[in-house]
Amino acid sequence: MLALALLLAGGAATGCGGRATTHHKPGTSHEQASGSVGTLLTATDAGGHRFREVPAEGAPEVQLTVRPDSEDGWNLQLAVKNYRFTPDSTGGAALPGAGHAHLELDGRKLARLYGPWFHLPAAQVPEGAHTLTVRLYADDHTAWAVAGKPVEGTAQLTATAPGQAGGHSHGDTPSPPQAPQSEQADRTVTITVRDGKVSPAPARTELRRGERVALRVTSDRADTLHVHGYDKELALPAGQEATLTLTADRTGLFEVETHTSGLVLTQLLVR
Repeated sequence: MLALALLLAGGAATGCGGRATTHHKPGTSHEQASGSVGTLLTATDAGGHRFREVPAEGAPEVQLTVRPDSEDGWNLQLAVKNYRFTPDSTGGAALPGAGHAHLELDGRKLARLYGPWFHLPAAQVPEGAHTLTVRLYADDHTAWAVAGKPVEGTAQLTATAPGQAGGHSHGDTPSPPQAPQSEQADRTVTITVRDGKVSPAPARTELRRGERVALRVTSDRADTLHVHGYDKELALPAGQEATLTLTADRTGLFEVETHTSGLVLTQLLVR
């Protein structure tokens, strides 16, 4: 009996039974935490997040407004109703009318949003007409839905080439995105993804707590960079170097991976 109790206790400690991850809180899964609000559907979004359906009355709502920025790109505003952003509890249980949003460009995820405002740099939008979509999610990463459809808002956006009328570039040669941030970092990690392979091979990057690290990634395919535990994301345009700089203010082991291809790029070991 004692051995059985120990085995059961050990099974509970491993949560969903998969490998340990900092992407969600202990005891929860990527698809479903302990929240019981609404009904989980079998339908999912493109990233595999299941829909969590709630009644239409009192359900979350969102509208998206896009305005050109005076210096670069566009400023996005999310007008929400029956909903609040809860960045401090991401990865926890699904609570009514709470969570975060995903931003997509033509169906490709660009970023996770934790508030009503977001600046979209022109460098992340190819020339031409596009559709922007914002979709509301619960803290457990399930997508809020009504009548089988996700709660989302859309807006149209047209990007022009630098220097043409309607563009938002200043100067003859625009600077690479986020270059100033990488110069301020204590450590810089340069990674290349090509044909589904990571170079150099994934390893641990050791940091002292409080150090700033710049992750410079070039991918041959459009993807999204994600730092687990810190919930930091960055769009990776195909064939262009993108840099994410963060302060390592939490101790532990955190994986850095790509969302679409699911590749582990490195691990941040913060002491």
